[in-house]
Amino acid sequence: MATSSSNPRVPVPEFPFRHEVPLQIRFNDIDMLGHLNNAVYIQFFDLGKSHYFQDVVPEAVNWKRINIVVANINCDFFAPTYITEPIAVRTTVTRMGGEKSFELEQRIVNTDTDEVKCIARTIMVGFDITTGKSAPIDPRWIEALESFEKRKL
Repeated sequence: MATSSSNPRVPVPEFPFRHEVPLQIRFNDIDMLGHLNNAVYIQFFDLGKSHYFQDVVPEAVNWKRINIVVANINCDFFAPTYITEPIAVRTTVTRMGGEKSFELEQRIVNTDTDEVKCIARTIMVGFDITTGKSAPIDPRWIEALESFEKRKL
């Protein structure tokens, strides 16, 4: 999946994106200016994350006992998205932060033109649902992520 952009403000991705989820824009996702509302991007990034984890770590994902949570998310907007555009969210893991966290990069792109609309960087942390505290990430997750991304994290 290419993620190049003619916009010089869009950073070149450090790693390839091996996962993509097509997105459907609904009428109520559009704001008064006629483009995708900024709050909807976060929902689309969440959808991309959940599909990524289900596809990459299917045996370890139990949504009632999930052991990772979002600790931080930052978005950079590069171009408006309109209701008629075909878009998708692309996801990759960029790095591990020790044994308790990892960083995702996600891009919402026009799939016809490859124009990057928005980039999110998300820090996910290991979490123990029983204690409510940080915890090491399950080694099965790390192994599955590295296998899917085809590199050591």
